[in-house]
Amino acid sequence: MTRITLVRHGQTDWNLECRIQGSTDIPLNDTGREQARAAAVQLAGARFDHVYASPLSRASETAQIIAEALGLRAPLLAVGLREHEFGEAEGLLWDDYVARFGRRYDHVPGAESLAQLTARALDSLERIDRAARRRSAPRSESVLVCTHGGVIRALLEHASGGAVPVPGQRIPNGSAHRFAVDGGGLRLLDTYDVALVS
Repeated sequence: MTRITLVRHGQTDWNLECRIQGSTDIPLNDTGREQARAAAVQLAGARFDHVYASPLSRASETAQIIAEALGLRAPLLAVGLREHEFGEAEGLLWDDYVARFGRRYDHVPGAESLAQLTARALDSLERIDRAARRRSAPRSESVLVCTHGGVIRALLEHASGGAVPVPGQRIPNGSAHRFAVDGGGLRLLDTYDVALVS
C-alpha cells in the first residue's frame, strides 16, 4: 500500500478572480506562495519519501516550496495529474461559464469529460504506487503530490462513490487529502485544510 497525500496548489490570480484555469498555465501569486509555505508547516510532522507534481507551474511551484521546506528531493512530474482540460471554457469567469454552458462539463467544446479526467488521474496514481512498491517493498511509502482542485474532486468522488465532496463544495487552495492506493484500488483516508492563509 502507498499512502498518497494530494495537496491542491496555492492561489493564482485566476483563482482570485474566479476564472477557469484548466490546462492554462497560470503561476502562483504571493498569497499562493504563502499558502504553500503554510502547507509545508502543517505537513512537517508527516514522513514523505517522494514528492510529485502536476507539470503546470502553479502545482510544480507549490511542490517545490513544500519540498524545500521539508528537506525533500525536488519534485518528480506526474503529467496525468494536470488539471481538468476545459476547452473553450478556459479563461472564462465562473459566472460567465455557468451562463454559457451550465454546470456540466460535457457540453463544452474541446473539454475533457469527467470520466476521462478520472481515468488519467487514477492511472497516474497507479503508476506512482507501482514505482513506490518497486522501490520500497515490503515497506510502504508515503508520497506527496501537488495537483489541482478538479483532479482532487474527481478522485474524491471516485473513492467515495460520489458521497464526497458535497456538491458545490470548494476544494480550498492548499488543502490536503490523504488516500491509500493498493494495486489499483483507491481509498480515502482523511481530508483536512492545511492552508491557513486566505
